[in-house]
Amino acid sequence: MTHTRGMSVDVHTPDGVADAYLTYPDDGAAHPGVLVIQDGFGLRPSLRALADRIAAHGYTVLLPNAYYRHGRAPVIELPDLIDPVQRPEIFQQLFPMIRELTPEVLRSDVGAYLAWLAASPQVTEGKVGVTGYCMGARLAVMAAAMFPGEIAAVAGFHGGPLVTDTPDSPHLMVENITAELYFAHAGDDHHMTPEHIAQFDKALDAAGVRHRTEVYAGAQHGYTQADTAAYDSEASERHYRELLALFDRTLIPSRRNPIS
Repeated sequence: MTHTRGMSVDVHTPDGVADAYLTYPDDGAAHPGVLVIQDGFGLRPSLRALADRIAAHGYTVLLPNAYYRHGRAPVIELPDLIDPVQRPEIFQQLFPMIRELTPEVLRSDVGAYLAWLAASPQVTEGKVGVTGYCMGARLAVMAAAMFPGEIAAVAGFHGGPLVTDTPDSPHLMVENITAELYFAHAGDDHHMTPEHIAQFDKALDAAGVRHRTEVYAGAQHGYTQADTAAYDSEASERHYRELLALFDRTLIPSRRNPIS
């Protein structure tokens, strides 16, 4: 696997400065850009490792701190193993920050992230890929709808909620999406019930969005996150295979038989 170079960078946004992690192959070449949208727990070592693994496959990856308005990462103190059942106060700290990530805020931030990637000498010209986890999958769908001319592919893992009864529900925003989508829902996830999944797929079908949806049976919400109690190594490895295959066929069409 290709050696990568990772570093902290600052991305200027209309609301301030977002600290972020940038990682890319250390080969002196430019590579297609990828934006990673965090889960609720935020920018931390395990997510940096996830970004490194994507980068090692041939991508320049930007992982911003979505909570930058509250300070640089880590915004809150997290245990080495995150188990919300044992530590309910973690979500009590996070929920107010999660609720602040409205469509208006997201449009502003993602616009800045995409502009930063486009200006980076480590990024090739062309559309980028986006992958999101938990709440990040919800935000990734919204980003694809907001920036159809700049996003070629979106993957979402154990994402939610993607279907709500509010006007800003992601499933109501998919008409503008031109990207190819891949979603892998957890088999054990109250955020996305079978009814929610069916409704989300129906909306994508109606909008003519190219997509594939899978349910990883037995996996829990959060299965990709190695520092959480929900981590499932088999489901996580499957996630990497599908994610990299998606990016390979949409960002590097000449690639064949992608490896993990």
